[in-house]
Amino acid sequence: MIHNLRKAVHIPSTRPHGVDLSHPARSPLGNCVVNCAVYVDGVRQVSHCPARKAIEQVRETGNGFVWIGLHEPAEEEFSEIGELFGLHPLAVEDAVDAHQRPKLERYNDTLFTVLKTVTYVEHDRLTATSEVVDTGEIMVFTGPDFVITVRHGGHGSLGPLRESLESTPAHLAKGPSAVLHAVADHVVDDYLAVISAVQDDIDAVESEVFSDHRGRGVDAGRIYQLKRELLELKHAVVPLDRPIQLLAEQPTQLVDADIRKYFRDVADHLARVNEHVTACDELLNSILEANVAQVSMAQNEDMRKISAWVAIIAVPTMVCGVYGMNFEYMPELRWTFGYPLVLAGMATACFLMYRGFRRNGWL
Repeated sequence: MIHNLRKAVHIPSTRPHGVDLSHPARSPLGNCVVNCAVYVDGVRQVSHCPARKAIEQVRETGNGFVWIGLHEPAEEEFSEIGELFGLHPLAVEDAVDAHQRPKLERYNDTLFTVLKTVTYVEHDRLTATSEVVDTGEIMVFTGPDFVITVRHGGHGSLGPLRESLESTPAHLAKGPSAVLHAVADHVVDDYLAVISAVQDDIDAVESEVFSDHRGRGVDAGRIYQLKRELLELKHAVVPLDRPIQLLAEQPTQLVDADIRKYFRDVADHLARVNEHVTACDELLNSILEANVAQVSMAQNEDMRKISAWVAIIAVPTMVCGVYGMNFEYMPELRWTFGYPLVLAGMATACFLMYRGFRRNGWL
């Protein structure tokens, strides 16, 4: 896909030990640079060219911009690109380190945007240890004549997105901010797909809870696992609201005026996601409370049954205890039918208590 990129971009040939160069999302050479191209008027001009040559060409002509895509770059791999494009050291450190919150920061004439990507992990059956949501990150550096996307994680490839943008040159002609909008829109659309899939899992658990006629409830660990996975999705979605609002409302030379309108649409979609996440979280709380109530009711039912049987058994136990004290003068002790009479009395008392408990629903 990319030939001699390491030599062209002057990136050191060594990589840290333990890096999997066979990762399907990386380039065939194991290089962090997945794609590098020049766009003029929205049309791709130069493909797979060296980053230095690409930016020099754009700045000499004063037309177009460079789009470089990277995947999980190491510090030594990204440092030269950072120097070449004049990226702020703090932003470079964040891009390499990953594990950042969604945010938007401006460093001189460069916007640094962090977005969390999410994907739904397919599973046959939800368990207390099932992974439901997997997260990654995309960092976007947007300058006057360049856009650099740095992706972390095994999902969220931007290859199809690049091809889609190249098929609409009129939109891509708006410049680097058009790429930033496309990436943000792509990420938020994935949120909608993931929350829809999570909703299906929640509906399945809800059906099990309220269709449990035994009243024993379902495994609470499954509900807690869904809440944990939903919390992970929430950490990706909620902090992104402020950056998208800023891109949609705050005028800046780095974001085309027409593109700001598109960011408003992204903000609307993100608001829908936030509403769905909140609704799912509240629904899970209700399901958990209902499940706990079912278990408590089942335990109360068991305790009532146990108490009823204890009360019934207490009658013959008490009578036998009295007659077992071996007093000489006991009622009906020397009467021929005294023993059968006592047994009949105990049986009658037990029967009457049993019938009373049955009528009251204890047995």
